[in-house]
Amino acid sequence: MTPIERSRVERWLREDLGHHDVTNDVPGRTVGRLVATAEGVAAGLDAAAAVFEYLDVAVTDCVDAGTAVNAGDVLLRVEGPAAAVLRGERVAVNVAGHAAGVATRTGRAVEAARSVADDVRVAGTRKTTPGLRGLEKRAIAAGGGDTHRLDLSHMVMVKDNHVAELGLETAIEHFRDRASFATNLEVEVESPADAARAAEAGADVVLLDNMTPEETARGVEAIDGDALAEASGGITVETVPDYAATGVDVVSLGSLTHSAPALDLSFRTGSVD
Repeated sequence: MTPIERSRVERWLREDLGHHDVTNDVPGRTVGRLVATAEGVAAGLDAAAAVFEYLDVAVTDCVDAGTAVNAGDVLLRVEGPAAAVLRGERVAVNVAGHAAGVATRTGRAVEAARSVADDVRVAGTRKTTPGLRGLEKRAIAAGGGDTHRLDLSHMVMVKDNHVAELGLETAIEHFRDRASFATNLEVEVESPADAARAAEAGADVVLLDNMTPEETARGVEAIDGDALAEASGGITVETVPDYAATGVDVVSLGSLTHSAPALDLSFRTGSVD
């Protein structure tokens, strides 16, 4: 466990345990198992395991991230002092349940996209929970999605506010001059006509923002292969096939992280001799 990971686990546990934990003051040793109570995709188990390991609880078994699970499947097994196992229980369930929810929603979106287009990527966005971006981005990957940029340094994105201040072509030139040769430049546009302008001005990726599927298809045609085409803005799992069928290279959804319901998990214990 890295110092950063250790610090994060410490914060999680401090928030839950408070200053005087009487509830979990249980003698002896026990075993525990994290069990899925619904169908989904496993994720976040590395974080759950880190919680127990911080408390000197042994993790004896753990399924891989991305594993499809059914109700009743055991995702994680631990063994150690009962008080420590019980103290880690809720934090472990919360982080794994949240991550598995993101992975499950991503998996459904990927399946929906693949129903109409084999090559289109389903990606997340930066609409993540502060402090949990790494957990949520790994969960997207576990669900078969693309993580998109992990932070502002991974790609330059020219958005509507930049265009309002500088103009489309000037904004692209401005940021192209400042970016590394290894850094892609993505430009957000709101019309098929602007998609063509962005591609001609040197965008590596053109984001077709808040367009209907019909407008998106016209945007892809306007780009004409001169840049990657990404559809984003208000897209749901249910409408993913409509956008995947337009010919875009990427369909991105903020809802993979900001609206994914947690996968229902249960933690069960039993004493050992």
